[in-house]
Amino acid sequence: MKLNELPNIGKTLEQKLTEAGITSPEQLKATGAENAFLRLALEDRSACYNMLCALEGAIQGIRWHQLSAERKNELKEFLRLKSV
Repeated sequence: MKLNELPNIGKTLEQKLTEAGITSPEQLKATGAENAFLRLALEDRSACYNMLCALEGAIQGIRWHQLSAERKNELKEFLRLKSV
């Protein structure tokens, strides 16, 4: 399976992940959404909450809109702490 076969991962995000050294769905899952996001944010100033949710949704195998409210809140808190 390729990264772009996961939900939420289009060609552009797949390319960014590859440039960050994440080249397979297994690597993305092992890295986790937060760590993958941090790797992307080093190179991509446009990295945002929606991208973080897209990564988490891809790991869970769902569209990011379907993430639980609890998980969305955890991701928001992660971003808040990251920017402190």
